[in-house]
Amino acid sequence: MATDPLARIVESGVSPWLDDLSRARLASGNLTELIRTRHVVGVTTNPTIFDKAIADGEAYAEQVAALAAAGAGVEEAVRAMTTDDVRAAADVFAAELPQARPGDARVSIEVDPRLAHDTEGTIAQARELWSLVDRSNVYIKIPATPEGLLAITEVISEGISVNATLIFDVDTYRAVALAYLDGLERAKAAGVDLSAIASVASVFLSRIDAKIDPVLEGIGTPEALELRGTAAIAGARATYGAYLEIIGSPRWQSLAQAGAQVQRPLWASTGTKNADYPDTMYVDQLVVADVVNTMPEKTLQASFDHARVPAGEDAFDTVTDTVSDAVATLEAVVRVGVPYEEIIATLTREGVESFIASWENLLATVTAALQDAA
Repeated sequence: MATDPLARIVESGVSPWLDDLSRARLASGNLTELIRTRHVVGVTTNPTIFDKAIADGEAYAEQVAALAAAGAGVEEAVRAMTTDDVRAAADVFAAELPQARPGDARVSIEVDPRLAHDTEGTIAQARELWSLVDRSNVYIKIPATPEGLLAITEVISEGISVNATLIFDVDTYRAVALAYLDGLERAKAAGVDLSAIASVASVFLSRIDAKIDPVLEGIGTPEALELRGTAAIAGARATYGAYLEIIGSPRWQSLAQAGAQVQRPLWASTGTKNADYPDTMYVDQLVVADVVNTMPEKTLQASFDHARVPAGEDAFDTVTDTVSDAVATLEAVVRVGVPYEEIIATLTREGVESFIASWENLLATVTAALQDAA
């Protein structure tokens, strides 16, 4: 029986992941506590998260000193610190959730964002990270750029699990899903065990509303104003409709019969950026079976405390019956004058640029720390 709103959401098929990781969180036992008390069954990281963790924390001082004494370069040092954290978190999940559903109890680590438009470089680093972390319950995060899609197919074919990230629209989601199927088919032909390969497709949400809402306000018509705060959730619901089409296809059914795991949609960027909106809107409005919701800790705690769920104890679904309405909403956003495709392209570009900036900040932070330690 569910004891809190987030438990109801979990019972309805959503896997809550934490969108954060730091050595301090690991050392304090906070991650273990969140697994035990807040239903957390996975962790995502990105360059911004590591930049903040290493810049703000003293927990890395001992390792920095050892790396400096060994003459490590900054790239080597960053790789050591981040993969150590991911490996440790993966071990926590393996110990705490030995019976987790396939695809959960995992930690994501992202390839160097400067490789977002370099297919071969992404493939090489995905292999490197997979080997360095050396844990089966890890995802390698690869951005859904055109070059990243090719890399996703290749590393999936080699048996490396992937979190495809920076997805902002249904078309990109479909391209990611097809890249996954291509990789699985190649893996099957090569004799790779399909059941060991997992994948999620990370669909970003709040950034969409933060970009589209001001345009709707600038248009200013009653219809445009009524559409504020709807584009991201409509896009996610339409994406779930595309997911249902894909898993209902003969192509997927053939792979499933060979042991393949479904690539679940993952709702990302779920912290509400507009204070006028409910702080759990990207959680409780997107409850449906077989999805992941990765949340900042603030959103996780809010969802545990007061996510909006129906009365009763039964599982519920706020997505499946809304797909056609969601498509109509996206059409209305375009109809009132929002340059939707242009905004999506901008969000993708800015997402890559933001992660590159965070990575370069991280390199600068670690460079200074190595120099001080030396």
